[in-house]
Amino acid sequence: MYQGETLSLTRLDDDFLEINFNNQNGSVNKFDSQTLDELREAMVMLKQAESVKGLLLTSSKSVFVVGADITEFSVMFNATRDEFVAQAADVNRMFSDIEDLPYPTVAAINGFALGGGLEICLTCDKRVISSSASIGLPETSLGIMPGWGGTVRLPRLVGFNLALGWIVSGAPQSADKAMAAGAVDLISEPNSLREDALTVLADLAADSPEFLSQRTAKLGPVSITTQEAVAAAEDACNAVRSRQGENYPAAFAVAELMVSACELTRDDAISLENHAFFEVTQTSQARALTGLFLGEQYVVKQAKIRNAPFAATSQPVASSAVIGAGIMGGGIAYQNALKGIPIVMKDINQAALDLGLGEASKLLNRGVKRGKLTETKAEAILSQITPSLDDDSITNCDMVVEAVVELEPVKAQVLASVESQLSSINSVITSNTSTISINRLADSLQRPENFCGMHFFNPVHAMPLVEIIRGEHSSDRTIAAVCAYALRLGKKPIVVNDCPGFLVNRVLFAALLGMEMLIAEGADFEQIDQVMEKWGLPMGPAYLSDVIGLDTIVHCYSVLLKGLPERFIEIEPSRSSQVLFDGERLGQKNGLGYYRYSKNEQGRPSKTADTSVIETFENLFGKAKAFEEQEIVSRIMGAMGMEMVRCLEEGVVASPTEADMALIYGIGFPSFRGGICRWMDELGLSDACAMGDKYSSISPLYAPTEALRVKAAKGETLY
Repeated sequence: MYQGETLSLTRLDDDFLEINFNNQNGSVNKFDSQTLDELREAMVMLKQAESVKGLLLTSSKSVFVVGADITEFSVMFNATRDEFVAQAADVNRMFSDIEDLPYPTVAAINGFALGGGLEICLTCDKRVISSSASIGLPETSLGIMPGWGGTVRLPRLVGFNLALGWIVSGAPQSADKAMAAGAVDLISEPNSLREDALTVLADLAADSPEFLSQRTAKLGPVSITTQEAVAAAEDACNAVRSRQGENYPAAFAVAELMVSACELTRDDAISLENHAFFEVTQTSQARALTGLFLGEQYVVKQAKIRNAPFAATSQPVASSAVIGAGIMGGGIAYQNALKGIPIVMKDINQAALDLGLGEASKLLNRGVKRGKLTETKAEAILSQITPSLDDDSITNCDMVVEAVVELEPVKAQVLASVESQLSSINSVITSNTSTISINRLADSLQRPENFCGMHFFNPVHAMPLVEIIRGEHSSDRTIAAVCAYALRLGKKPIVVNDCPGFLVNRVLFAALLGMEMLIAEGADFEQIDQVMEKWGLPMGPAYLSDVIGLDTIVHCYSVLLKGLPERFIEIEPSRSSQVLFDGERLGQKNGLGYYRYSKNEQGRPSKTADTSVIETFENLFGKAKAFEEQEIVSRIMGAMGMEMVRCLEEGVVASPTEADMALIYGIGFPSFRGGICRWMDELGLSDACAMGDKYSSISPLYAPTEALRVKAAKGETLY
């Protein structure tokens, strides 16, 4: 009847019709503009078909439909209200046409039915789901909301409270949970899904008055009073606030919408949804979170592009090694073993090996306790780690990560020794350094083309980012191999060029220096932390300094002061971190930093104010004074933003997307702000330059570059 590139309409035996989603241009089905156009064409033919007993919706891909095509969101976001509402209404009319067909409809759900994929399933009379499948409306995690009837049909199916909870959380629901909620009608084994769905459809067709009577509830108001809906919405919003604060407005917009629509008919409620959907697309959070989704895809794509020229001749890492055990080495070893890569954990000290193996064991035991691993599986993973004191143990490894103490002479000596021990001239050596020049470390090697930086972030198992630092001699093949290796480890590789502090630490320490200058002017570091955490940072800058370790903070400053002296300048009378370090306060490492730390009931560090620190700072910097919240944000994020602009202009990082994703992956930059570059774009580059000029007399960190001024004058953005 109809054959497109993304779906087909076929007449089956017994006068049943089947719409089968099968995208010929990609690995998954999604509601991009082409699919929607083809669905419209199929619907025209479907409505003209005679002697039809029922309609079956299926997928030939490993998933049903994963939702709308987010790559097309920029067009949607830039539409006028009238254009946007008209587009949403058009799709909704098509979905309602399916729901209003004069014969029964059944969806056979495999893999994932997310967003629009679930919304079209909700139009059907029955839903049969594979036991391995999941459904969900994840739109609020992207800063938007369901826009094709999800807020309307789901509460009429599973009840107001449960539907609201699913939507504001955005979490996928397993087949069992969906069945228990009443969102699906039958769980099927994957290999019999289509046949079982056809059976359900045939049963409905044989008892046709029954399915028509069941539609009545889907067309009218939700079975809940307005008072009950308001109470449920308040509970849902409070739960969101406790997890995320006020920074994710889409969840609150959904709650308000569903309360307003609960007494309306289906069509009136959908109309209300269309307008509410437009409103949330206009928020900065929607732009940031959809940008984040696309940024994640971009980072992975760039890594694969780098590897493409070598794919035919390169082989996946068969055996790896980490040189230097302890906590960091143990974390790297654990990640390799977890992903099925055998690894030698080499050290010169048995105690360090024990510590590293203990770290890996601790992480595996945690997985067992949480039910993610069996004890047998955990033991098998741990067996992939070979602790060794023997130099010859790494001979046959094709990927080596050096992770010894952060001292240049020691690292240089170790790297040279490692190179001499490797049997293959093609083996790749990397350094897990956070500050030391890759170009200088390469001077110790005979084959610097096989060497680059590979900066893991602590804790290794939890932090997604790996900075791949290209030295001037690093070959494209080496960079490609390390990127592919990072992807196998489940990490997000971002390639940067060698410079003091590389990318993340360089811009992070610009922000930390912003805090240091505020403190030297009499600002209260506790107020700074409170303001910046309210702004969205997972930790305020003083608290973060304690977590990193004040010895590390002082070391990193020394690198940046030496490498970038024109901006990273000394503070008079002193940096607060240096004062604390000189007083033998190391942060959480010894329980004394900006704050005092003790262990809570879960055995984790818990911070409290320390009056001795406050007194020390008052004696040195004067009595603490309050600063306006906006000035604190501008001083800290403005310093970070201007330094990131310089990194982009210098070619340290290739694009604003990679720059932003590095901060989100590496330091937990708030996802709802989309990264420092997107924040500056939202602020407006003219305003960003004005902010920089306001504070440039305090420090050259804030001074806008000439190239940025030109962009601002032209009305351009960083993206």
